[in-house]
Amino acid sequence: MKSLTDVQIKLPFGEALQRFSNVNTKDLTETEAEEKNAAPFVKWVGGKRSIINELIVRLPKEFNEYYEPFVGGGALFFELQNKIKKAHLSDMNLDLIMTYQIIKKRCEELIKALEEHSKKHSEEYYYKVRTKHDFEDPVKIAARLIYLNRTCYNGLFRTNKKGEFNVPFGRYSNPDIIRKEQLRACSKALQKVTIKYQDFAKTNPTSKDFVYFDPPYHPTNETSFTTYTKGDFSEQDQTRLRDFIVELNKKGVLIMLSNSDTEFIRSIYKNNLFKIAFVNAPRSVNCKADKRNPTREVLITNY
Repeated sequence: MKSLTDVQIKLPFGEALQRFSNVNTKDLTETEAEEKNAAPFVKWVGGKRSIINELIVRLPKEFNEYYEPFVGGGALFFELQNKIKKAHLSDMNLDLIMTYQIIKKRCEELIKALEEHSKKHSEEYYYKVRTKHDFEDPVKIAARLIYLNRTCYNGLFRTNKKGEFNVPFGRYSNPDIIRKEQLRACSKALQKVTIKYQDFAKTNPTSKDFVYFDPPYHPTNETSFTTYTKGDFSEQDQTRLRDFIVELNKKGVLIMLSNSDTEFIRSIYKNNLFKIAFVNAPRSVNCKADKRNPTREVLITNY
């Protein structure tokens, strides 16, 4: 059976990276110092680096294998990777999962492709790359994803209804596109990881394993932007996720879930099985920095 890195892809580029990223003013204006440790290689909508300490203090004391079915940027996984013996990462964004696979198996090829993007980078080149939605080579798909993520406005990924990336050019003085050592560290961390393109319901942990769920958030108001893949993650999907978590609980699986603090989310997890904690996350996305106010989220556990 062919792996994702071997197949020829003839899909539109986007299964949109549409979780608004944890953007701070430094991210928007300055080149980032290259990280030499494994850390998220994309700015990810809803990324958890800003609340990582809140997650760490709420982890179970002990667990066996680690699962993350909505991996996104993988902030919690990369934070824990030195302490995890075996991990399973998955997502329904095909381009993202291919990028994880490429970093794991063909990292040096990816670095070379990013070097080419970096040499040619300009506003005109950015828009040229943005229009290309039909790459068949997984390395080129992964390099395009990372290049656009590092150079687009606010680090935001958004696609139109056709799945075409449509975020404008980001005016950075010197965007940090390649980050070789960080990618190599990520590649090393991913060697002990299984990476799959699949729905969360296909996750199959056993007793004493730990699963961290970070799904597309339930909207806090009518204008909230929460679309993650081409299809919205609806309230029906949120309930389906809750039902799946209940079944995992019966198997003795340890669960942590992040979501927005809404009446709907609180109501579906209002059960003696779950404990609900509240955290403030600096997650508002606004073109004006002074409008990016913290929002309250819930962290739900069954332990």
